[in-house]
Amino acid sequence: MNQQLLEKIEAHFDEMVAIRRHLHMHPELSFQEQETANYIIEYYQKLGVPVEPNVSGYGLIARIKGSKPGKRIALRADFDALPIQDEKNVPYKSTVPGVMHACGHDGHTATLLIVGKLLWEMRDDLAGEYVLIHQHAEEADPGGAIGMVQAGALDGVDAIFGTHLSSNHSTGMIGYRVGPLMAAVDSFELKIQGQGGHGAHPHQTKDAIVIGSQLVMNLQQLVARRVAPTESAVLTVGSFVASNADNIIADTAYLNGTIRTFDKDVRATMEREFRRVVQGTEIAHDCTIELEYRKGYPAIVNHEKETLFVRDVAQGICDVVEIPATMGGEDFAYYLEEKPGTFFFTGAEPVEYAPHHHPKFDIDEKGMLVAAKVMLSAALEYQFVE
Repeated sequence: MNQQLLEKIEAHFDEMVAIRRHLHMHPELSFQEQETANYIIEYYQKLGVPVEPNVSGYGLIARIKGSKPGKRIALRADFDALPIQDEKNVPYKSTVPGVMHACGHDGHTATLLIVGKLLWEMRDDLAGEYVLIHQHAEEADPGGAIGMVQAGALDGVDAIFGTHLSSNHSTGMIGYRVGPLMAAVDSFELKIQGQGGHGAHPHQTKDAIVIGSQLVMNLQQLVARRVAPTESAVLTVGSFVASNADNIIADTAYLNGTIRTFDKDVRATMEREFRRVVQGTEIAHDCTIELEYRKGYPAIVNHEKETLFVRDVAQGICDVVEIPATMGGEDFAYYLEEKPGTFFFTGAEPVEYAPHHHPKFDIDEKGMLVAAKVMLSAALEYQFVE
């Protein structure tokens, strides 16, 4: 990408920041993002960009066609927020009680809007078509991506690219990885139905807390004894609730948690063995355990050709680092199951660091410049990839 275009991106930085801060002040939860979608639609309509609203919910797609034939390239940004109270002391703090952009999706949207604006301005000189996917509901299962794919968002697309602004990485860099980058995300809920009673007479009961405790310990052995040491898996019990007075043996206990894997066979093994442990616990304790096991997003597996392409493109723009995989999840995985592409992290570490999904989360907004430059460069230069 030539220097003139890089300078154009930088000239739009103030607008990018203004968009991001407006969205930050007016966040909306997953599957409720009507006003955010309207804001994006109005932005494109003012430019004259054709936009398709209400794609499998509040998702939307803007399409920009060049004057010459070429490939169809998709770029994606998500725009939902989280049920977290914003505790930052900044002028652009969320105005919605209990809701905030605590993961950078406001920055993703601002970045893609500016990329779209520049593509529109250049359309007479462009080859191919650019599909700008603004996706709702990344944060809440089943997510917005799968519905948008089913609605045809990727029809005819040759490749798709996406990025995530990250407070965990230094501003001025991107992090890439060929193959598995983010994990498949499954979840479970358990209801243990024992038989309560007086704390003085435990022999007359089926203690749901004891049963649940044994179940937790047995589940923790699945990774250690059912998954090969060369593979990866995480099983976390996030909640164990059995509230009673101190002299009552629990009749019922509730557990929930998450399972994270990269490999499809390991994912299947974890589910199968999880169910076996639950069934065995029922038999051993003569109790009833209700299990809801939900399969969530698949793993993000980056395609080698497109990942190395983005690596090479970005080397002329910013620092480029090969990063380890993470057990976090992202529904961008659904796009990569359908089309070649890659997902990468863009550093945006603020002065006052807070992790993602934290009440004081923020980003270094200069990270959006890097994201815009790499995304736009990748979209344009992929036209020349054979």
